Amino acid sequence: MPSYVISYIGGDAPKTEAEGKAHFAKYMKWLNDLGDAALSPANPFKHTHVVNPKAEVSTGSVTKMSGFSVIKADSIEAAIEIAKACPFLDIGGSLEVSELVAMGSDEA
Repeated sequence: MPSYVISYIGGDAPKTEAEGKAHFAKYMKWLNDLGDAALSPANPFKHTHVVNPKAEVSTGSVTKMSGFSVIKADSIEAAIEIAKACPFLDIGGSLEVSELVAMGSDEA
């Protein structure tokens, strides 16, 4: 069964602690409901920087990409349906779904 990376992009920080706890509970329920399909859930990023070969230094902190999860699904369409149920979308974020291809695989 193929694996897919769901990348978390953007999103608004909770305004209150209660709002943050409520969102986290919804997110954890979504992950738990995935069961064995969640291969590597909830991998946050910190201090993301873009390195551009045309610039002398990195462009600085980038807040648009906040993390990723790796799931397994029967098809890209099934992975997209899983992503559509993610509560990250409720906080103004967007999700990018990509099939993960192992280097050296004949399925590239």
